[in-house]
Amino acid sequence: MGKDDPQDKNFEAALEELEAVVEQLETGELPLEESLVAFERGVGLVVHCNRKLTEAEKKVELLVKDKEGKMQFKVLDAVALHDQEEDKV
Repeated sequence: MGKDDPQDKNFEAALEELEAVVEQLETGELPLEESLVAFERGVGLVVHCNRKLTEAEKKVELLVKDKEGKMQFKVLDAVALHDQEEDKV
């Protein structure tokens, strides 16, 4: 993988570069060919960021104690829903 490959970037660096690409495209000052190259780069960065977010979502399981004090693994969505229900009480 080359140094310009999105796979070599962490999420934050890829997102920062994506923001720069979007700003560059929004100016409308790039010639067509450069715009297409920038757009292609942006798409690659979006795919990479989405992959990183999906990986993180799958990994993010919170270790929480149940009412008996036992440790349980819960998926983040289940914890968020549980927390919302507790806030209503």
